[in-house]
Amino acid sequence: MERYAGSLDEAADGARQQERHYQLLSALQSLVKELPSSFQQRLSYTTLSDLALALLDGTVFEIVQGLLEIQHLTEKSLYNQRLRLQNEHRVLRQALRQKHQEAQQACRPHNVPVLQAAQQREQEALEHRIREEQQAMDQKIILELDRKVADQQSTLEKAGVAGFYVTTNPQELTLQMNLLELIRKLQQRGCAAGKPAL
Repeated sequence: MERYAGSLDEAADGARQQERHYQLLSALQSLVKELPSSFQQRLSYTTLSDLALALLDGTVFEIVQGLLEIQHLTEKSLYNQRLRLQNEHRVLRQALRQKHQEAQQACRPHNVPVLQAAQQREQEALEHRIREEQQAMDQKIILELDRKVADQQSTLEKAGVAGFYVTTNPQELTLQMNLLELIRKLQQRGCAAGKPAL
């Protein structure tokens, strides 16, 4: 008798899972209609069904939320690093201006052209250094963000989320961003595991 009750529970669980899968798939199909037609065509029924299956237990929603939080923290950190660099550059420029003004005030009139030429060279050297440091910082930021994207792709691929794998192809990245947007919208609608139907 216990085996029979267990079978009924399993069948009921299977039916609930199947109903939830259908609800998620239906919600995904309606959300896909909001995407540009070029991306709608790339999201087959099979891809959407596989995505719905991956979303069934709610783990992917938690993973996406965690990845989003990590991304926000990374972006904030990188933004603050760039701001610090800009502030350092502002201080360097102010200090150089102050140094130049003091030197000009102490300079004899006949030496002013020589001093101004030297100061111009010093100013140009500082501006060159600042440009190089800003360019290096921007490259560092781009590399860090690219690493984060690859980490996110890898994590979602390992979690079995359809459409995710490590790539730098712009079309595939846009498709993955659209898939993430679909997941986020489902999450906002309260479609995470254990929540009422859509």
